[in-house]
Amino acid sequence: MPDYSEPTALFSRLHALDTDEERRLSPAATPSRQAVRRQGDDRPGYRQQFSLDADRILHSRAYTRYIDKTQVFCLIDNDHITHRVLHVQLVARIARTIGRFLGLNEDLIEAIALGHDIGHPPFGHGGEVYLSRLCREHGLPPFQHNVQSVRFLDRLERKGRGWNLSLQTLDGILSHDGEIDSGSLSPAPIATFAEFDRRLLAKEEDPGLELAPATLEGCVVRLADTIAYIGRDIEDAILLGLIRRNDIPEPCRKSLGDTNGTIVYTLTTDLITASTVPAAGDTAGDITPAVGFSAEIGHALHQLKAFNYDRIYLAPRTRKDMPVIGDCYAALFTTYLEGLQSGRRRPDQVDLMTDMDRSYLDSQPPAAMVRDYIAGMTDDFFLSQAAAIGCPIPERR
Repeated sequence: MPDYSEPTALFSRLHALDTDEERRLSPAATPSRQAVRRQGDDRPGYRQQFSLDADRILHSRAYTRYIDKTQVFCLIDNDHITHRVLHVQLVARIARTIGRFLGLNEDLIEAIALGHDIGHPPFGHGGEVYLSRLCREHGLPPFQHNVQSVRFLDRLERKGRGWNLSLQTLDGILSHDGEIDSGSLSPAPIATFAEFDRRLLAKEEDPGLELAPATLEGCVVRLADTIAYIGRDIEDAILLGLIRRNDIPEPCRKSLGDTNGTIVYTLTTDLITASTVPAAGDTAGDITPAVGFSAEIGHALHQLKAFNYDRIYLAPRTRKDMPVIGDCYAALFTTYLEGLQSGRRRPDQVDLMTDMDRSYLDSQPPAAMVRDYIAGMTDDFFLSQAAAIGCPIPERR
């Protein structure tokens, strides 16, 4: 059995893996050797760079909290309803399938997919709206879960040291949002953290700014995000009696199917066949690298999204508890802010507000610390904290 105990043996094997990767991947892919980090990371190891990123995300506390984060439906006593932890795994699987057929780096795809929603606050996009409003009221930029995802992984985890993830992984996480149904998506490459930090600041100041991912792998994750949720949300809505299967518009059923499995298969197949990515051994300049859906499927997907928004995401039954949750957001933000400003914090208010590196505590205004603390909460912890300060909280059903 080979002896990999010595660093030289590990480096030799890792070099062979990197060389083989570059041989079999598309010239438009992102090889592991191109990974860029803020700090040097020279420990001997057997993991390629983007695989290391995926492992670090999996071992983060923020990833652990995915398990009790709302995807669409909250406060439902049904173990078969999708939570955020399952959604990111579905995105990773779908995106890796696409990446494998297109000759892209599956490790980078997985890292981006697993980390892309880590910044979501309690109760999903509805919670994001409330937290964004509170941020603006207290002199902070509007809250955006993609920006917060980068903030957790790059600045807040490990008591403020962050995980030293690669530029390519963080950029894919930052740039994962934005609806792309028709046309194609091509990368907008960047090479340094200085460029990335400028993009991050620009996005923080202007939530409407469109950012294309820097890599094709990031482009794939952005599109796989939609593939993963669009049919799955329909299945959850049917299970809860919110819609019936034959409510799905006929043109969508004809083009995409009427089950999650069929919808995922149709969209994935179309994306693979409609994308233009040079194969291994081709000259990169011969083809403009891009990923996207065909015009027909893109149009059907756009219609299906409109249906989901009308009948699922914005349905009164889906949103009926959100006003009460919004009141809890406001009350918790005020309570925590007053505690930080007065120095009279409750003994159980730890983690992001007190158990942090001195550089974080000295550099962040109190409102930013409260934002970070609330954004990291699970749904149940958020409700328990709200109840502890006397807020009425919605009941599970």
